[in-house]
Amino acid sequence: MRSTLEKVLRRSYPIALVLLLLVVLWACLPGPKTVKTNPAVKAEQERVAYDMRVESHARELFEQGREVFRYDTFGSEDFWGGQLRLHEAILGEKQGGVGPGITPKQALELGLKVDIGKLPKILVSAIRETAVSLENPETTIALLRADSVVGVKGIFKDDKLVSIGLECAFCHSTVDDSFAKGIGSRLDGWPNRDLNVGAIAAAAPTLKPYADLLGVSESQVRKVFLSWGPGKYDAELNQDGKAFRPDGKSAATVIPAAFGLAGVNLHTYTGWGSVTHWNAYVAITQMHGKGTFFDPRLNDRSQFPVAAKAGYGNIRNNPDRVTPKLAALHYYQLSLPPAEPPADSFDKAAAGRGKLLFEGKAECATCHVPPLFVEPGWPMHTAAELGIDDFQASRSPDKHYRTTPLRGLFVRAKGGFYHDGRFATLDDVVNHYDRHRKLRLTPEEKKDLVEYLKSL
Repeated sequence: MRSTLEKVLRRSYPIALVLLLLVVLWACLPGPKTVKTNPAVKAEQERVAYDMRVESHARELFEQGREVFRYDTFGSEDFWGGQLRLHEAILGEKQGGVGPGITPKQALELGLKVDIGKLPKILVSAIRETAVSLENPETTIALLRADSVVGVKGIFKDDKLVSIGLECAFCHSTVDDSFAKGIGSRLDGWPNRDLNVGAIAAAAPTLKPYADLLGVSESQVRKVFLSWGPGKYDAELNQDGKAFRPDGKSAATVIPAAFGLAGVNLHTYTGWGSVTHWNAYVAITQMHGKGTFFDPRLNDRSQFPVAAKAGYGNIRNNPDRVTPKLAALHYYQLSLPPAEPPADSFDKAAAGRGKLLFEGKAECATCHVPPLFVEPGWPMHTAAELGIDDFQASRSPDKHYRTTPLRGLFVRAKGGFYHDGRFATLDDVVNHYDRHRKLRLTPEEKKDLVEYLKSL
């Protein structure tokens, strides 16, 4: 009996083993099973999948936005090269352009920057060993060909420079000077307070498009551009035609920082709109890119006579090379952190005392609410509240001034503080508010407050 049972078991063992293997294989195969997934587990799987999609989307926006900020011209080469022929001034007569040409040395003196990361190693070595001349326009063309001039895009055909376009980084990036003055690694979002935008534009062979728009001569346009000086630009000139203030000074404002804007409601010194509104405004009405821009406030002929006549309140271009990029550009800009001041650039003990003053007696935090250092909500004020004239405010739709975020103040020291750089130092700013708000700060308290501002 026992022998017979053992024989049966030995015969059925291979069959059982095969069945077991089939069960295991079935369990490992993808696809729906008869066992229902726990709803909680299923919900968690869906959440993880969505989180991964969000993170992927964020990375994609950041990378796309950085590319747009650094390298996209939005089609502006049709204006700067096609209409103003600025590339011809860069080339010089010997290379088929006009005039003497622009050398790298002259370009650096105009505040243009070179991204060392975009230069071929052989060109870096040649510059270091002075094997190539920085006083030859041909070297400028080589730098443009390498796409290393920050914010400037050379358009080439058969190795010849045929046009030139501008990028966001033109005004809102600089370099760390790690290789030489004006040559180094990029610092996106830092305002280029060395950049003489007006002098660069004035170098163009023709300024007829501006002259026709403003109803003045080309020589008058050049005079206006050359009045700006380094680190300044007038983004309302082609809207209201006001080139100078009532006191005779230039109407241009200092180039603002494009970092530290996350959480900040309005952009620009006078709060025209959100960051993305201003991106569209600049890309189309200032850089002269090809896209769509809609702001019917510019149809007000009494406030914006030039814009109303030109139809700037409703600009449409097909194809639209701006609108599809605004979301990514916005995301990248909001990702740019404020610049951190060097640890040895301020007195830490004094800054600690200044912080208490900032949030208390000096009343600074009333408007510059930490940690944004701007009011959450609608951070707009009249000129009377600030104790200054209303010229620049009156050039904006809201006719107010926006509270400026304070992080990274040390980056903006060159060229002065406030929208037009009227206060050369932070001491001047503190003294102004001490008088205007009758704070009665002592000399020691003023020093401590300045040290705190330097620490932001």
